[in-house]
Amino acid sequence: MKISRDKINHISSLIVRDFKKRDEIDYKVDLNDVRLEITRVITDMLMLDDKADELARKTITSYSKTLREGSPEWEVMYHKHYEQELNKLGL
Repeated sequence: MKISRDKINHISSLIVRDFKKRDEIDYKVDLNDVRLEITRVITDMLMLDDKADELARKTITSYSKTLREGSPEWEVMYHKHYEQELNKLGL
């Protein structure tokens, strides 16, 4: 995961703080529950991102030709496989 749990909590708190300022939004649940749901969604999305990254790297390492990470060819193949894995995961 590329963002720490504390940072995710901070981001969700900022979002909920912004929600509190808005009169056009009516809440049927406690805002802390909303904050926890935001935290869960962000965490789940980051986990899927990590999974897509892992699978894309695994695919590249399975090539018979070794690609050096960071090279232009590696970057093209990484983004191609990363996007494919995100699509497979429903993102």
